[in-house]
Amino acid sequence: MRCPFCGHEDSQVKDSRPTEDGAAIRRRRQCEGCAARFTTFERIQLRELVVLKSEDKKEPFEREKLLRSIEIAARKRPIEPVQIERLVSGIQRQLETLGDAEVSSKKIGELVMDGLKGLDSVAYIRFASVYRDFSEAKDFEEFAGNVSEMGKP
Repeated sequence: MRCPFCGHEDSQVKDSRPTEDGAAIRRRRQCEGCAARFTTFERIQLRELVVLKSEDKKEPFEREKLLRSIEIAARKRPIEPVQIERLVSGIQRQLETLGDAEVSSKKIGELVMDGLKGLDSVAYIRFASVYRDFSEAKDFEEFAGNVSEMGKP
C-alpha cells in the first residue's frame, strides 16, 4: 500500500478490525519510509460495475461518488453516518448481484430514492430534486405533497 504522505511503496499493518456494519475491514497502517500512520478500508467487490449515463456515456462505478451524493442529501439531518454507510453498502450489493456488469444511472437513482424514502423524508426530497431535475417551485410542492400523503395512514 502506497503511503499517502511520502509515496513509499511499503507499509505495515498495525491493527485490523471490521467496520461497524461488517461490510469492510479497517486497517491502521504505518509507512516503513516516513513512519506516518494512515487508515485503509478493504471491501468485498463481486464484480467491476460500469455505469451507463445519459447519451450512452459509460464510466466506472464509484462507491465514493454514491456516498457523497447521499451525504449531501442527508446533510444536517438526524441520520447517523453508519446508516448512510449501510444504505450505500446495500445499494452496491444489489447492483453487484443483478448479474449485469453495466447498470444504468437511472437504476442507481431509483435504488437511492427507495433507500432514502425509508430513512428520512427531507433527504429523500433533496435527492429527488436533483435526480428528477426540479426546475420550478411547483415541482417541489407537488413532490413534497406526494411524500406527505405517503406518510398518512
